[in-house]
Amino acid sequence: MFALCIESSHARGMGHFYRALNLIAYLDSRKQKSVLFINNHAGSLELLEFNNIKYEIVPLDDLQSNWESVLIHKYGVTVWINDRLNTDIRHANHVKRTGIKLVTFDDEGSGAVEADLHIAAFAFDVNTLQGKRVLKGPDYLVLNPEIDRFKRLRTKVDKIVVSMGGSDTSGVTIKVIEILKNAGKSATVITGPGFEHTSALEKILTPAFTIRRTVPSLIEEFSHYDMAISGGGMTAFEASASGLPCIIIASELFEIPNARYLEKMGSARYAGFHQQINTDVLKQRLDIENMSRAGMTHFSTKGVSNIFRELDRL
Repeated sequence: MFALCIESSHARGMGHFYRALNLIAYLDSRKQKSVLFINNHAGSLELLEFNNIKYEIVPLDDLQSNWESVLIHKYGVTVWINDRLNTDIRHANHVKRTGIKLVTFDDEGSGAVEADLHIAAFAFDVNTLQGKRVLKGPDYLVLNPEIDRFKRLRTKVDKIVVSMGGSDTSGVTIKVIEILKNAGKSATVITGPGFEHTSALEKILTPAFTIRRTVPSLIEEFSHYDMAISGGGMTAFEASASGLPCIIIASELFEIPNARYLEKMGSARYAGFHQQINTDVLKQRLDIENMSRAGMTHFSTKGVSNIFRELDRL
C-alpha cells in the first residue's frame, strides 16, 4: 500500500496535488493500492470526491502526536511518499520508526535526509539534495499521460491561453490580463479550483477575454491554443511536452530555475518574477515552430513509469 502525503492550499498552490493525482492514476493502472493524506482544502477535496480517490484529512502541522504511525497501521502502508516541498525531520522520524520506506519529492526540508528515495525532477543544477538515494532531472517528471493524445506542432500564434496554476496565490492572472489589454491582445484565461481573485478579475475583463473555470482536462484544453502564459511549475512542463510554447512568469522563487531551464531547452521564454515582469517578452515575435518542436523533443510522459520502477526496487 502506497501513502501519498501532500499539502494543497491557496498559499502552497496545487501543483503537488495534481502531481499526486497523476501518480495515483498510474499506480491504479499497475493494480497498486494507494491512499492520499491531505490537509483540509475544499477545492482539492471536491476533486478527490469527484474522482472517487481514497483520502484522509490529516494535521500536517502536528509534529508531536505521531498521527503518521496510526495511519500507517490503519491502512497497512508499506511506502510513504511525501510531496510537500519542505518536510520536517520529526515527521520523517515518525514514519521511519514504523519500519516502512520513505520517499520524498523535491524536498528542501530537514526530513529529506531520512528518505530512502528522493525524487527531484526540478533539481537541474542543485547538488546539495539530501536522502539515501537521489534521482534528479526531467526523466522523473510526473506528467499527465493525456499529453500523448493531444500534443501537436504549433507553427504560429492565433490563440493564447493564460493558466497560472490551480490557485494563483499572488494573483498574477490579473497582471497578465492588464499587460495583454495594453498590448491589444486577446486570450482565454483558465482559473483553477483554488483561485481566490474572482472579484478583481471581473473588474478588469473585456470581451477580448474568455474565462474558463476549472476545466475537466487542462491538457485537452491546451490542445486548442498556440501559446501559453503560465507559471514555472508543472503546468509549464506539461505545456512544453504538449508542443505548446510558453511565456513563463514565476509566481514563486523556486519556479525561477524551472523557467530558466525551459528557456534553455528552447520551449519557453522567461518573462521574470511576478513582482517585476518583463513585458517586452510578451511583445516579441517568437519562433513558435522551433519552440513547439523543442518541447516535444525534450519532455515525455515516461517519467512516472521511471519513478514506479524505482519504487518497485524499494
